[in-house]
Amino acid sequence: MKLQGSHNQSIRAMTLTEVIVAVFVVLLLAAILLPVLAYLKPKSSRIGCMQNLQEVGLDYKIWSGDNNDKYPAQVSATNGGAMEWMATGNVLALYQCMSNELSTPRILVCPNDAGHHPATNFLVGFTAKSISYFAGLDANDHDPQNALTGDANLTVNGQPVPSGVVNLGTNIFTWTKDRHQFGGNVALSDGSAANIRQIGFYPATGAAIETNRLAIP
Repeated sequence: MKLQGSHNQSIRAMTLTEVIVAVFVVLLLAAILLPVLAYLKPKSSRIGCMQNLQEVGLDYKIWSGDNNDKYPAQVSATNGGAMEWMATGNVLALYQCMSNELSTPRILVCPNDAGHHPATNFLVGFTAKSISYFAGLDANDHDPQNALTGDANLTVNGQPVPSGVVNLGTNIFTWTKDRHQFGGNVALSDGSAANIRQIGFYPATGAAIETNRLAIP
């Protein structure tokens, strides 16, 4: 007995030539798309880093609104700030005192930073390896040119900047290649975030940034 559908259908196997053509088309598309995807990945990571910094900058503003328009580095630890800790370069203490404002410690790690990994909370496992960003000790809520925080993979005169407190002075600080191709993302006191090539001059006007000291995790 032979079963037939309502319509006659002819089914045939692909010829060798058709298989070769299909494989060639797939390989051609891969050759075209892979460089595009490779370009978009770091760009996407850079955008994610900027979003992190904008959120952290907003959390600074919220914290200062509850503390007489001062940031944690200007408020004593006895009053809930991190002034004394920040003077020693302890960035952990700063973000721990802001933990109610920060949604998660995950936003403290740049997506392109292979050397740091996000913690799950602000206590257990929260170390310097959980933070990608420096903190500006002298940033205030009144000057929009202040650098609140930004990528901490800084260099000066070609040498990586070590952990601790560093004074910008008249030096020009740049960034290593590993995160954003010799650029860095910085959150400013006006609530914006910018990708710049050096710190020491404000990216928009060329005026000196008044943040003189940075705490490097």
